[in-house]
Amino acid sequence: MKMEGSDRDRNEDDRHEAELKPTRPTLAIMLFPTTNLQLFQAPLLQFCAYAILALTLLFLFVFRRPAHPLKAPKLLSISENYPVLGAVRFFTARLEFFRDGIRNSASGNFCFWLGQHFIVGLSGDESRQVFFQNLSFGIAEGYAVLFGGGPRVKNDKGSDVAQEPGFLSYFARRVTHLLRREYLAKNIRPFIHDIQARLDELPSQTGMTDPFVSIYEIVFQLTMRMVGCAEIANDTARLRKTLRLFETIEQSTTPTSIIFPWMPTLALFKRTIAGGRLYRLFKGIMDDRKKTGRREDDALQYLMDMGDNIKSVIQFIVGAVFAGQLNTGINASFMLTYIGSSRYWYDRVRAEIDAVVYKYAPDRSMPLTQRFEAIPIEAWESEFPLLDCCLKDSIRLQLLGTMYRRHVGIGDVKVGNEVIPSGAFVTYHFSDVHQDPSIYSEPLKWDPSRYFPERAEDKTKPFCWLGWGAGRHPCLGTRFAKLEQFLIVAIFLTRFDYDTCDDKGVPYDAVPPPDLNAHAATKPTALIRLRYRPRELKM
Repeated sequence: MKMEGSDRDRNEDDRHEAELKPTRPTLAIMLFPTTNLQLFQAPLLQFCAYAILALTLLFLFVFRRPAHPLKAPKLLSISENYPVLGAVRFFTARLEFFRDGIRNSASGNFCFWLGQHFIVGLSGDESRQVFFQNLSFGIAEGYAVLFGGGPRVKNDKGSDVAQEPGFLSYFARRVTHLLRREYLAKNIRPFIHDIQARLDELPSQTGMTDPFVSIYEIVFQLTMRMVGCAEIANDTARLRKTLRLFETIEQSTTPTSIIFPWMPTLALFKRTIAGGRLYRLFKGIMDDRKKTGRREDDALQYLMDMGDNIKSVIQFIVGAVFAGQLNTGINASFMLTYIGSSRYWYDRVRAEIDAVVYKYAPDRSMPLTQRFEAIPIEAWESEFPLLDCCLKDSIRLQLLGTMYRRHVGIGDVKVGNEVIPSGAFVTYHFSDVHQDPSIYSEPLKWDPSRYFPERAEDKTKPFCWLGWGAGRHPCLGTRFAKLEQFLIVAIFLTRFDYDTCDDKGVPYDAVPPPDLNAHAATKPTALIRLRYRPRELKM
C-alpha cells in the first residue's frame, strides 16, 4: 500500500511539472497573442496564421523591385519612397515633392517609384531639352500609365486601343486632317452661333456667372462640334449629359488607379460605367447613321467614311474631345477672369477687339453675330496680338502638374553624367520653368506684357514656355484651341461690360493664385464669378 501511495504521489508530481513546463510557441501564438493558451492550438487559427504569412511573402515577391540602375539619378530615401507604394507625396504635394527632390540631388534630377513604376524626375535647362527632344521618349506611353485620366476603349483582347501599335500615328493623321485651316474656317459660323446661344441662356441680362461652368460648357460644345459629332453638339441636354460623363472619368483618376490599376475601387467602377456609357452613346449614333443612311458634315462622318473600325473611331473621338476640353476649358475661363480683374488690360483688349470688328464689319447696325461672321480666319490668327499675350500668360499660370514620357528605346539615354534606363518613365514639372523667377519676373503675377518684343521673357532660354508643347511633341490642336478661346473672349467682351468678383460681388483686384500642387489644369477652389451687364454699343 505504501508503494501504491508513493507511485500515485510521483505521478501527480509528474503531471504538475508537465503543466508548468513551458511549451515551444507556435506561429499562431506569435501572430495572435492572447491569454487563452488552448486557443493557440486551434487548427483553424494556425491555418490562418500560415495563410497570412504566405500571402505576405507572395505580396512582397510580386511587388519586388529591381535594383536601382548604377548611373541613374539619385534615388529618393525610403522616407519619400515607401516600399510597395512608392512616393506618396507625388500625389499629395507634387510641387513640394519635386522641389525637395531637386534640392537633395546634386544634378537636380532624381528617381523614385510609384508602385512598380520606376520614375526619373528631371529639372534644369539641359534635362528639359533632353525631355522634349530625345527620340526614344514616347509621350503616349507615358501618359497612358501615369496620367490615366482619359477614357479608354478596349479591343477584342481586352487591351487599350490607344496603346495598340500604330494608334498614335493614326490619331495624329486624323487630327491633323480634321483641324486644317479650311475646316476651321468652315466652322467659325456655327461656333459663333453656339457661343451666342449659350450666352443667351445666362440667368438674366444683368447678373453673375461662374465661368468654370458656363464658359467651360461652351468650350465643350465647340470641341464636340470640331472633333466629335453633330448629334451631341446640337442637343444641349445631350451635350451636358455627355460632359458629365467626361468629368466623371476625369475625376476617377486616383493614386490607387495608378499604383494598383487592377484594384477594384469605387473610382474604377465609376470610370468603367461612364466609359461604357460613352461607348454606347457614340456606337448608337454610328449605328443609326448606317441604318438610316443619314449623313452629317462632322468628324464622326469623316472617320466612318475612311472605313476606320468602330473601336478606333470611338477611342479617337473620346480621346480628342478629352484632350481638347481639359486645358482649353480651364484656360478660356481663366482668361476672362484675369482680364476682368484688371481695368488696364480690360480696356486695351476690348479696344483691340473693337478695332478688328470695325475693320471687317464697319456697319454697326448689323447684328453682332453677322459682324463676327465677317471676320476671316486669317484675321483671327494674326490680328489679335494682345489677346494672344493674355492667353499665353493665362496658360503659363494654369498649366499645372507634370508632363510624362516613357523611354521606349533600347539602351540608356544620357543626361549630363547620368542615364535614364530603357523602360523608365520620365517626368518634368511645369513650374520648374514657368514659375522660375530667373526667367519670369514676379512669376505668380498675370502680366501679358512679359511677351512684348521689348521683354520677350518666354524667349530667354530654349523651351521656357511650354503652353503648346515643345520639341518633338508640339500640340496638334494649337490652331483650334486659340481660335475657340479668341472667339469666346471676343464675343463676351463685346456683348457685356463685366468685372471679376467673388460670389458676394466683391471685386478681385487680382485673381487668387493657382494651386501649384495641382496635378493638371483645374477649376479654382476660390469662388470666382463674372459680374456682367449688357454693353451699350454706340451707333
